Amino acid sequence: MNKVELVEAVRKSLGKETSKAEAERAVTAVVDAIKVGVKKTKTVQLIGFGTFKVAARKARVGINPKTGDKIKIKASKTVKFAAGKALKDSLK
Repeated sequence: MNKVELVEAVRKSLGKETSKAEAERAVTAVVDAIKVGVKKTKTVQLIGFGTFKVAARKARVGINPKTGDKIKIKASKTVKFAAGKALKDSLK
C-alpha cells in the first residue's frame, strides 16, 4: 500500500462526506506528528500498532561492491519500527 492508497482507505473509513483532500491532510498530519514525536522524544508508541524508536548506528568499515575497496561509513541515526502485538496477531 502506498500513500495514495492509504489516503483512499482513510477517506472510505471516514465516510462519503469526507473529501480526498481532507483524508490526505489527516494522513499527512499523522505522519508529521510521528516525525516530530520521534525527533523530540526518541520514541512514539501507538498501542495496538507498534513503536517507532531512534536507533544509533556505529561507524564501521564497508566494502564498495563495485570496486571492492574498503570505505569508512560514518556513525548515524535511523528509525526502527517494532510491530505491536495486535498488529502481529492480525497477520495470523
